[in-house]
Amino acid sequence: MIKIVTITGARPQIIKAAAISRAIKNNFADKIKEVIVHTGQHYDENMSAVFFTELGIPQPAYNLNVGSGSHAIQTAAMIKGIEEILKKEKPNALVLYGDTNSTLAGAIVGSKMNVPVIHIEAGLRSFNKQMPEEINRIACDQASTLLFSPTKAGFDNLVKEGFKADTKIPYNADNPKIYHCGDVMYDNSLYFAEVAEKKSKAMELYGLKKNNFILATIHRDSNTDIPERLNALFSALFEIHQKNNIPVILPLHPRTKKYLPENLDKKLLKEITNSKQFIICEPLSFLDMVLLEKNCSLVMTDSGGVQKEAFYFRKPCIILRPETEWVELLAYNAAILADANKKKILDAYTHFSKEMIIDFPDLFGDGHASEFICNEIVKHFS
Repeated sequence: MIKIVTITGARPQIIKAAAISRAIKNNFADKIKEVIVHTGQHYDENMSAVFFTELGIPQPAYNLNVGSGSHAIQTAAMIKGIEEILKKEKPNALVLYGDTNSTLAGAIVGSKMNVPVIHIEAGLRSFNKQMPEEINRIACDQASTLLFSPTKAGFDNLVKEGFKADTKIPYNADNPKIYHCGDVMYDNSLYFAEVAEKKSKAMELYGLKKNNFILATIHRDSNTDIPERLNALFSALFEIHQKNNIPVILPLHPRTKKYLPENLDKKLLKEITNSKQFIICEPLSFLDMVLLEKNCSLVMTDSGGVQKEAFYFRKPCIILRPETEWVELLAYNAAILADANKKKILDAYTHFSKEMIIDFPDLFGDGHASEFICNEIVKHFS
């Protein structure tokens, strides 16, 4: 029996882990034992714990409860906790997702303890090293033995950085294996879209009509912590809402909730608060988000994951960042980079408001990436 330790910490990682956990349960239960570690990087109940129940993921065997803090404080606490767990569990491999501080901490510990690292969502690049996530991605890839890229662009990035496309066994950190395997989040979206239609009541709860509302999310510190940027974003959103008489729903990330009263213009905040059709709500469950992504007319976000999910459900997306790691969305004109620039956001909305045909090809696999990944883990570690 192969034992893997899976590290989750932020909400998107918990969701991604659901696909692998489901594949293990359904197809590899006699070959893979999974030990889940939750670092507690997202410490709000709505941002983490509820997801384990809702998505059918086994409850974590360990919770490090690191909570909030600077990057250094968070990462240091995770490194200490993960090291102790690996000493105790002695796994065959360590599974890491994405690009958070939890990912970086796991990569550091795995490499120092000679535990093979498996990186799911490898090869993604925004080419902006001022983003902490970019450093985390690169460091994790460099420490990994098996690297699973969700896209051809991610695979090509790894080749450009010196990874060999045709590595021969045995694989290790000095001789890593890279794959273009499809996206586990696409697996999840296909699986949970039907579940959401049956279980989620979000549309009724917020009085939303199909294809007649904007779904927005804002959470990055580069947007929330800088008053000029936060005001530009909310001013653009509110103007689009008012001039086009279209509802906006914005699930509020804890960081955004903290800085909104401090950094947003008081008059603008009052106008938004008084608008019945500009809906600011608590963080939504994954099923609620899937339902809203599937039924909205347009997505506006600074989240990498939500950008992708918009594409899955064939919705145009305005990206509230200066760059994106999901360059394919731009190539197929399914998304526009607007950053926190009010004019660019308004222009992007006008562009997508016109009747046009957007191509949404199958860029993210066939919905079976998680089974492919588990099969490769079994082949390598058996």
